[in-house]
Amino acid sequence: MYVISGATGRIGSAVTDLLLDAGHAVRVVVRRPQAATDWTTRGAQAAVLDLRDAPRLTEALDGATAFFAMMPFDLSVPDLDQYAEDVAQSVSTAVRDSGVGHTVMLSSGGADLAEGTGPILGLHRMEEALALTGTVVTALRPGHFQEKFEDVLGSVLNEGVFPVFASSADTPLPMVATRDIAHIAVQELLAGARTSEAVDIIGPEYTERQVATSLSNALGRPLTVVPIPEAGWESALVEAGYSPHVAQSLVDLFRADERGQLGPRGDRGVRATTDIDTTVEQVLARTP
Repeated sequence: MYVISGATGRIGSAVTDLLLDAGHAVRVVVRRPQAATDWTTRGAQAAVLDLRDAPRLTEALDGATAFFAMMPFDLSVPDLDQYAEDVAQSVSTAVRDSGVGHTVMLSSGGADLAEGTGPILGLHRMEEALALTGTVVTALRPGHFQEKFEDVLGSVLNEGVFPVFASSADTPLPMVATRDIAHIAVQELLAGARTSEAVDIIGPEYTERQVATSLSNALGRPLTVVPIPEAGWESALVEAGYSPHVAQSLVDLFRADERGQLGPRGDRGVRATTDIDTTVEQVLARTP
């Protein structure tokens, strides 16, 4: 039995699909009853709970061969740091109390750093907390998601503007498709690691301008690439609707990225191959 958290998200849902298609027994952890129904009709078991509920998560992990753990990125919470701490402690408590032998965690590049990385700090705490439970931890650390352009898709579609929160749109960065992350997560779940390690997931390199060009070609119209300097990050995020404390956390993340602090430093690396044009086509195909 493989227990999958975040089964309504892009990566968790793909992990669940792949395991079910291969005939494995799966129990999903979701927050909404309707999501549970959607998965049970596919043949999965389902547990409806908040990841901050350690006793119920412990029950959901009963009999698990391995657990796919993640930190939900909820920007609506009043305190991002406290939310991350609560999730990390709850998940690690449930893993310890249930005795699950292997946990594959969706982490991030930069999660080895103890400060200055904004929301990635929550992943750092979760990696550290899981390391104390006795489970074997496989921490997957991808870099930039190729799908991150969805965050600015409204601006792209409505205004023809592709904003870039960096001093330059011409810096090449490894970018990985979430589908590739899901495939690697399934491989690690099925492999049953015996020792803990951090695994860097390294995608093809693109600049933000190349991403914008791919989008422009797919849409059949020109886009204006607008790099936003650091001094304007926080105000631009607040104007976009983020709360001030979330905006500040994201500024810390962008600054760490600008300084090259989110690069691969894990125990081993895995290459992903999906190209940006394929990802752009897939995202636009599901965009209303």
